[in-house]
Amino acid sequence: MAHLNTQAVQPFIGSDFLLVGEHARKLFHEVAKELPIIDYHSHLPPVDIRENRKFSNLYELWLEGDHYKWRAMRANGVGEKFCTGDADPYDKFLAYCRSMPKFLRNPLYHWSHLEMQRLFGITELINETSAPRIWEAANEKLAGDDFRARGIMKHFKVEVACTTDDPVDSLEHHLEVNNSGSGIKMLPTFRPDKALAVENTEAFYEWTTKLGQVTGKNISSFSEFLSALDQRHDEFHQAGCRLSDHGLEHAYGGAPDPVRAEQVFNTVLSGNSPTAEDAYLFKSFLMVHFGKLDAAKEWTKQMHLGAYRNVNSRKFQELGPDTGFDSIGDFPQVRELGSYFDQLEKLGAMPKAVIYNHNPTDNYLFATLAGNFQDGSIPGKVQFGSGWWFLDQKEGMEAQINALSSLGLLSRFVGMLTDSRSFLSFPRHEYFRRILCNLIGEDMEKGLIPNDFSLAADLVGDVCYHNAHNFFGFYEN
Repeated sequence: MAHLNTQAVQPFIGSDFLLVGEHARKLFHEVAKELPIIDYHSHLPPVDIRENRKFSNLYELWLEGDHYKWRAMRANGVGEKFCTGDADPYDKFLAYCRSMPKFLRNPLYHWSHLEMQRLFGITELINETSAPRIWEAANEKLAGDDFRARGIMKHFKVEVACTTDDPVDSLEHHLEVNNSGSGIKMLPTFRPDKALAVENTEAFYEWTTKLGQVTGKNISSFSEFLSALDQRHDEFHQAGCRLSDHGLEHAYGGAPDPVRAEQVFNTVLSGNSPTAEDAYLFKSFLMVHFGKLDAAKEWTKQMHLGAYRNVNSRKFQELGPDTGFDSIGDFPQVRELGSYFDQLEKLGAMPKAVIYNHNPTDNYLFATLAGNFQDGSIPGKVQFGSGWWFLDQKEGMEAQINALSSLGLLSRFVGMLTDSRSFLSFPRHEYFRRILCNLIGEDMEKGLIPNDFSLAADLVGDVCYHNAHNFFGFYEN
C-alpha cells in the first residue's frame, strides 16, 4: 500500500487559510465554520442522491462530468482522451494531478486541495508524485458506506440541496429521499428553459410531446400547453420546490401579448420557424406567465443571465453541451431585465428573485437593478446573487460582495451556492465563508466598521446560513 506523506509540516490549506487578521480568524472559527449548508442551487443528479451512490473510485467522485477541470486540463495541453474521452479512470485522474502544479493562481488549485483535505484528510500537495498515494488513500475510504453520496453530504453538514430540473423530469427521486428519514432535504428547482426554445422547431415539438406524456395531455393548442406547464408547476410545489430558475443570454422584457404568443405557438407546432421578433414576444409572454406562477406560490425566481454557450461549434457537435466550451457573454442586460420585472410589478406579480450576472462589468448594474424592486414586504426581496460560474472565485466573490455592500444590503444576502454537479464541491461554501470573514475582519482592522464582534458576527452568521434558512421557505413544507 502506498502511504501519504505524514511529515509534521504546515499544510498548504492551513486552519487560517485566506484569513489575514485576528478579527477574520475569530469570525470564521467561532461563527461561520460550523454552520450547516443550504445549497439552494446545484446540478447534483437526483438519482445519485436517491440511490445513495457508491463511487467506485476517486475519478467518479472528483472528475466525472466536471467541465471546470476539463477546461483547465485542455489549456495545459492534455488531450480530450483524458477529459471526456475513453482513457482509463486512473489515467484521467493522473493527468489531472500532473497538471495541478500548472494551475497556480487558478481557483482549481484552491478548490482541489480543499476537497482532498476536507473529505479525506489528505494534506499533500497534488502532483504527479503524490497522485498514486492520493488515489489509494481516497479509494480506500470510498469503499466504506460513510462515503456514499448521502454520507458525503452529511459530512459537509448539508441541510438542504436543491437540484435543477426540467418540467418533464421525474420527481420520484426527490419524493423518495424526502420520505426516507435521511435528514437531508433534496428539493427540485423548476427550470423551463426548453419551453422557451421555439427557434429549434423540431426540438421544441419533441419537448412539448414529452410534456404532454408527463402530464397526460394531448397538447395540440396553446391553452393546453399552458395548462400542462401549470400542472407541472403545481406538482413541483407538492414535491417541495420553492425555486424556479432560468438560464438565458438575457431577460425578455416585451409586453405580454397572449394572442401573438398563441399564434407563434401554432406556427412552431406546425413545423414552421418563427421570426426573431415572434420568438422574442413568445418568450416575453411565457416569462411573465412563469413569474405569475412563482409569485402566487411565493417561490423565488432565479435568473442566470449572460452565458455565451457552446462557442466552439465543432466541439459542441462532437461532445454536446456543458463540456467546457462556454464563455462570459457581453449581452445587454439591464434594460430587458428591468422591463421584465416591471411587467410583473405592474401585474402585482413580482416574486422574490435572485439575479446572477455572468459578466463582471454588470456587477453594479445588477446590484442597482435589484434595488428598484424592493418593496418593504420581505427583507432582501430581490437579491444580487453570488458570483456565478466564471465569477465564483476569490476575486469574483469579493467584487460581488463589494458591489452589493456599496449599493444594497450585504446583511440581507442569502450567500453562497455550489452550482455544481459534484458531491465534492461543498467546500466552496467554506471558501466563500473564509473570503467573507476576511473582508469583514479587514474592515474591522481598518476602522471601516465598528470593532464590535457581536455586530460583525450577526452579519456573518446571517449571510452564511440564517438568511437562506429564512428566505426560501424550505422549512415550511
